[in-house]
Amino acid sequence: MKIRFFSKYSVIIFLFIFISCMLGCGKLDFFNPKKTTKPGTVSLPVVRGTVIAKVNNYPITLEDLNQEVAAYNDMISRDAPERKIATRDKKLDYLKNELLRRTLLYQEALARGIDRKDDIIQALEKTKQDLLVVELVRQEAEGVDVSSKEIEEYYNTYKEQLKEPEERHLREIVVPTDREANDILIQLLQGVDFASKALERSKATTAKDGGDLGFIKAGDKKFPQFDAVAFSDTLEEGKTSNVFKGPDGYYILKLEAKRGGKQKPLSEMWDDIKNGLRFLKQQKKIEDLIGKLSRDAKIEIYEGEIK
Repeated sequence: MKIRFFSKYSVIIFLFIFISCMLGCGKLDFFNPKKTTKPGTVSLPVVRGTVIAKVNNYPITLEDLNQEVAAYNDMISRDAPERKIATRDKKLDYLKNELLRRTLLYQEALARGIDRKDDIIQALEKTKQDLLVVELVRQEAEGVDVSSKEIEEYYNTYKEQLKEPEERHLREIVVPTDREANDILIQLLQGVDFASKALERSKATTAKDGGDLGFIKAGDKKFPQFDAVAFSDTLEEGKTSNVFKGPDGYYILKLEAKRGGKQKPLSEMWDDIKNGLRFLKQQKKIEDLIGKLSRDAKIEIYEGEIK
């Protein structure tokens, strides 16, 4: 239940990486004088960090590169660690084949006045809106914490629900009549093998497997009365149940083994409970903020215009 907020740069970086991949990732010779790009009118940013490259005097810093590399690596699947940028040489390749390429294209776009197109202005405003919302949510959520008392109270309140689900390995015999079932039960109590008798007499589809149901959890099989018998505390491993009636006939069960059903100690569940409670408190804080803003705002919806 752990919550994670994207950094304020990730959305833009993802978009840039996507565009770069669409344009192709062939290497550029940045020092070939035959390949020139008309520089756009670019406002030079205030440099905060170590300048590692310039494109028509536009600076790129080590911090810019590291932020992009971190965002890129976050998007790489755990199954493909070799694709991550983890060495100086790979970072240098990324600088040359992504950042510098992109900066050249950005400058050319400005030179062509693309930034002044109405749809681009609208899209940039929408992106700005999204980034500001993400940052506001991050700021609201980052101060939320959960006390030890809250964790302990949650554990004690929901201790039973936090148990591992118990599974039981069962076999069944199903026959049409009560008399036949009781006759078989007597034979089982006298030592007849349950699996052999199921293969011989059971009418259930499991008969061919010696009545074997495998490991099942409560609710997985049949009907409520089945669970009441199968998961009874009085049914011990290696023992058979009494005869009981079900929709398909009369049943006898044998419990082969149990697993699960243990109560995890609080120490093992501490982090999971803390993360879950923090997530819920973060959600509530955001909802409370939205509620307050809604009450103070003038909101108009023109439903008739929605077609």
